[in-house]
Amino acid sequence: MAGNDHAHGGEAHYIKIWAILLVLLIVSIVGPELGIQWVTLITAFGVALVKAFLVIKHFMHLTVEKRIIHWLLVGSLTLMILMWAGIAPDVQNHEGHQWTNDAAKAAVERGLDSGDDHGEEDDH
Repeated sequence: MAGNDHAHGGEAHYIKIWAILLVLLIVSIVGPELGIQWVTLITAFGVALVKAFLVIKHFMHLTVEKRIIHWLLVGSLTLMILMWAGIAPDVQNHEGHQWTNDAAKAAVERGLDSGDDHGEEDDH
């Protein structure tokens, strides 16, 4: 295991990656506080993707693993995407062929009826 540390630059390499992850964490916390929707999306999803890439690349040691690890990773991601594609239409809809999601419909109607309250319930 020590040989792998030297191949990546030793402890300084891991401290550098940790510092980058820490800065990205701060960006992902501060971004949504600005209140700009596109900045929030970029900081939430963009930073998350970069952080995931850094963790996978530098801490999971995939570069020194056998080729089968890459195939398992790609296969897992493919199955996850297929599962999401199969489930998302049912979850995001309020009606299906033989079912309705009455609670979701009621929540949407409450949100539309409240106007500018953004879906917040009134305590009166």
